Amino acid sequence: MKMIIPILKSVFVACLLAFTTISCHTEQDEVRPNVIFIMADDLGYAELGSYGQQLIQTPNLDEMALEGMRFTNVYSGSQVCAPSRSVLMTGQHTGHTRVRQNSGKLGGVPDEMSEKGEGNRIPLEDEDYTVAELLKEAGYVTGLIGKWGLGEAGSSGEPNHQGFDEFYGFLNQNHAVFYYTDYLWRNGRKDSIPENRDGQEQVYVHDSFTNEAIDFIGRHKNEPFFLYLAYTNPHFNLEVPELEPYTENTNWSEAQKILASMITRMDRDVGKIRKELRRLGLEENTLVFFTSDNGPAFTKRASGRDTLFNSHTPFRGAKGNLEEGGIRVPMLVNWPGKVPAGMVSNQPWYFADIMPTLAELSASPAPKNTDGISVLSALTNEKHVLPKRYMYWENPSNKLDQTVRFGKWNIRRKGGDGAPISLYNLDEDPGQKHDISSEHPDVVANFETYLKTARTESPYWPQKK
Repeated sequence: MKMIIPILKSVFVACLLAFTTISCHTEQDEVRPNVIFIMADDLGYAELGSYGQQLIQTPNLDEMALEGMRFTNVYSGSQVCAPSRSVLMTGQHTGHTRVRQNSGKLGGVPDEMSEKGEGNRIPLEDEDYTVAELLKEAGYVTGLIGKWGLGEAGSSGEPNHQGFDEFYGFLNQNHAVFYYTDYLWRNGRKDSIPENRDGQEQVYVHDSFTNEAIDFIGRHKNEPFFLYLAYTNPHFNLEVPELEPYTENTNWSEAQKILASMITRMDRDVGKIRKELRRLGLEENTLVFFTSDNGPAFTKRASGRDTLFNSHTPFRGAKGNLEEGGIRVPMLVNWPGKVPAGMVSNQPWYFADIMPTLAELSASPAPKNTDGISVLSALTNEKHVLPKRYMYWENPSNKLDQTVRFGKWNIRRKGGDGAPISLYNLDEDPGQKHDISSEHPDVVANFETYLKTARTESPYWPQKK
């Protein structure tokens, strides 16, 4: 009998250890990575060193590219601000998402209710389902810092009505051009910045966004979080506290120095955020994206983007149009131990893919109406090949302007049904210089068939039949 007790005890201990091991393993498997999605505003494809920029200094983002994956065929949601963000949030392309242009032709928030005076802003509605809502339901704390653009104050589109637990920043695109504004929004209320009243310029709000982001990460370090950090640099207005390190560039205009300084300052702050992740021991459990909402803006004040900085090289077009220069954007992805370091991928994907990707990451079902696919395997395995599929964009403002990518092929159609189609081989002609539609009538016919069902009509941007 004495011999049996030790044996039973040994069996019990072994079972206990096995159970503990299984429990720990299960608990470890259930640890969900944090997600930080950093988006610049109007940053050009070639305005980072890792994408060929020679004059503007971006050492921290270049380091991020070396330590993670750099994608060369990623596209924004749209050619301008609000619809690009709507695609990102809803996983629906601009033929389906609620917000398809910065302002609607019909409907939307009236002028008197619109911040900074521009009416017809279309807000997200209650029935719109965002990536923030998906992750919140999966147990994430969700935060938005920076520029929203998908709902005015008091509307259904406010961030706190669309899945964000915390919000600090700009609601309206017109307000977002003021880097020394005397107020921002915090969770539905105006948050005063007295240091900027009466024309004073003491608080540069881009810096405030970085400080808020670091604070958010620190407060939620012990729980899974989703941080959408939507910077406004380097969007017009061109404003920055100092011109370092470009003060001595005597052959540059003042605007060129400011633009470059805004980008370098943003690069510095991305470095601060990554440093904080390392300090808190969160880096290996945090998936970080860095991108831009659309291509670079070419304005008289920002002259030099097309000549001095070559900001959209090698593409044609810029912000505001659906050529490659307006929608092809930089995309850096970092997740130590999961995303291969030092890899460059030419896999094509776009903002609509973020929703299903984060759904897979969080073990959540992606909404059935998403136009994207999960690209998680392409982020974590450079050998994974994404399936060829149609990726669609439109600008419904005047005559319907559409572009589609499928594999190496890109088409443009201006004018809606019946308008002529231009065809480009992006592998051989990324600058879209040679329309080869007459050489490939079968390819054009396939695109025409796709375009018949690519979109649904919007009451806010009705198209003439």
